[in-house]
Amino acid sequence: MSLANENIVSFGTGAHFRYSTGMPLRYVGMPYPFTGLNEEMLKKYPDGRDSVSGKPLMEAIVGSLTAPLADAEKISGTPPEAVSEPRYLPPDTADNLQRLFKDRDWTDFNPVILPTEEKVAAMLKGTGRKPDELVKKESGTFGTSRPFTVEKVAVIAVMAGARPEYLPTILALSTQVPYMDSTTSSASMALVNGPVRREIGMNSGIGALGPNAEANSVIGRSMVLIHKIIQGYKEGVSGFSSLSNPISYSYAPIAENEEELPEGWQPFHVLMGHKPEDSVVTVLMGWNFVNCSGSVVEHYAPQLLMRDFMGVLAATGAATLIMDPSVADLLRNAQGFQTKAALAEWLSRNAQVPAATYWANSIASGMMGPLGQQGLEPYATWRKVPGETRIRHFPNASNIRTVVVGGQTASVWFITDFMAGRGVSIDAWR
Repeated sequence: MSLANENIVSFGTGAHFRYSTGMPLRYVGMPYPFTGLNEEMLKKYPDGRDSVSGKPLMEAIVGSLTAPLADAEKISGTPPEAVSEPRYLPPDTADNLQRLFKDRDWTDFNPVILPTEEKVAAMLKGTGRKPDELVKKESGTFGTSRPFTVEKVAVIAVMAGARPEYLPTILALSTQVPYMDSTTSSASMALVNGPVRREIGMNSGIGALGPNAEANSVIGRSMVLIHKIIQGYKEGVSGFSSLSNPISYSYAPIAENEEELPEGWQPFHVLMGHKPEDSVVTVLMGWNFVNCSGSVVEHYAPQLLMRDFMGVLAATGAATLIMDPSVADLLRNAQGFQTKAALAEWLSRNAQVPAATYWANSIASGMMGPLGQQGLEPYATWRKVPGETRIRHFPNASNIRTVVVGGQTASVWFITDFMAGRGVSIDAWR
């Protein structure tokens, strides 16, 4: 028996059952949210009703634990494989096929390039891998089984409008599904480093974060389609983000401007253990994406404003700074930060928030609160101090990273709470 928030019971009885466990679990649904509520309101939950059966909650729990199994609940053995979609669709008009793709949630609801056999074959010339090679199996939401091949990724690349030379990058991105989802409106970003940036024409200069280059835009759109088609994301079925996140429209594909890094500032992928000549894509996940709202001013050093802005990131202890090369130059040459790590160390020591502000964030209270209850520091101490006590909520400087990108037309930057995954070799998919 599983007691779950009512907003994900349908996933447990539907997609999770079909693609993962094959176990007909009994579910009892309780109200959502459960964070941010006072004790009096939470105590009302056990007196409420099960959203599945409509029975009083405690009666439903006891009944689920004690009632004899129905025939449908006595299933044993290996669950049958989910029925795959046919490799080819029957012929139809372009308008009808566009409508079909939208009806089946195979698009971002913009028109796609229809993936004909000829177009997919041409796309596959962008990689030396075989079309039927399995890329990954556990690729669905929460790691459910949704196996896919190189050819499936090539189909998506065609739909997104990619060129064959983009395919290795899109294949590398596809290995990172499932992309993180959350009821609290998380999103993902794709960061590209190494020679491939220039080889495929990614923009890392003026307008780099906007829809101003074919490669950036298409790679971002490919991530959207991978999320929907391979991961099988569908709002209210396998995803439950109340507001979602505007970054999810494009996944903010970024190519670091490695050529304009100040002396001593290494590229992102090198700091993550790769060689400078490696082409690497890194998927980052987070919630907040905050604009500095103007150029750096002379009377207030950029690191001071960055420190101040980090107060709104009181959650996981991770941050990714995205800054124009001109800001990086100021930080290095005028403020003395000889490396990205030196900036991270300073921010870790100086960024602070009141303890009450930190614990007011449901991500912090839900993820770090239990660690504090178990006695893990610094969370155990942070739970005990008065609410007005200021705490260093980025205790680990290695979790503060910097990406340099932009065209040096203004000394601007963004601060985010995005956490970096492990970089994936693009070269391995050539």
